[in-house]
Amino acid sequence: MNYELITILGPTASGKTSLAAHLCHRIGGEVISADSRMVYRGMTIGTGKDLDDYIVEEEQVPYHVIDITEAGYRFNVYEFQCAFQNAFMDITARGKIPVMCGGTGLYIESVLKSFELGPVRFPERKSLNIGVKIDRNLRREKITRRLKQRLENGMVEEVRELLKHVSAERLIRYGLEYKYVTQYCIGELSYDEMFRQLEIAIHQFAKRQMTWFRGMEERRGIPIHWIDATMPMEDKVNEIIRIWNAGE
Repeated sequence: MNYELITILGPTASGKTSLAAHLCHRIGGEVISADSRMVYRGMTIGTGKDLDDYIVEEEQVPYHVIDITEAGYRFNVYEFQCAFQNAFMDITARGKIPVMCGGTGLYIESVLKSFELGPVRFPERKSLNIGVKIDRNLRREKITRRLKQRLENGMVEEVRELLKHVSAERLIRYGLEYKYVTQYCIGELSYDEMFRQLEIAIHQFAKRQMTWFRGMEERRGIPIHWIDATMPMEDKVNEIIRIWNAGE
């Protein structure tokens, strides 16, 4: 099979962004984000953009479809399809390899299955799909540790800044970090209540992501090659390159 792109998917806290960046560094690729909230400017800590992950061996790995619209706007799936198409055409025109990476299954599937959502229907893309699997207990441990780090690194302050120009109602609609931290900021939850409820919500979200990905594979005919998250980075990258070259 002649693949047009590589897609790296997985639940939150599986390490897929770092893997995508390291892969791009090796193969001359560029990342196209498939995350429904990373499109918003000013929503950085809460969405886990982790932009430092795109620096590999002191080199910047290019990324696309991040920070492309203002917080408060209601970005939709068709707009993602358009943004993906623009990035894909730009990357391939320069002889680079597009690597779509994210955890928003609907966004990913809208590209792989070419959902007809607007005036233009984009072609289906032949993708090598790599899933990053992570043990449930390890995933839970990483989610809790990462949540503590994000709160320590200014997530509450980020939400307070957003509340200066985005309504609390709209931020709450973004869910997860922005829902619960906003409720804390406006006095609806105590800090401990916010942390406990948000931690549970992220665990539930990760389970829903895996349910979506299993549905893609088992019911909707999208093959996924699964790679263990605990493998050394170099081994994971080498395995993806092996599969890519073999056309499996």
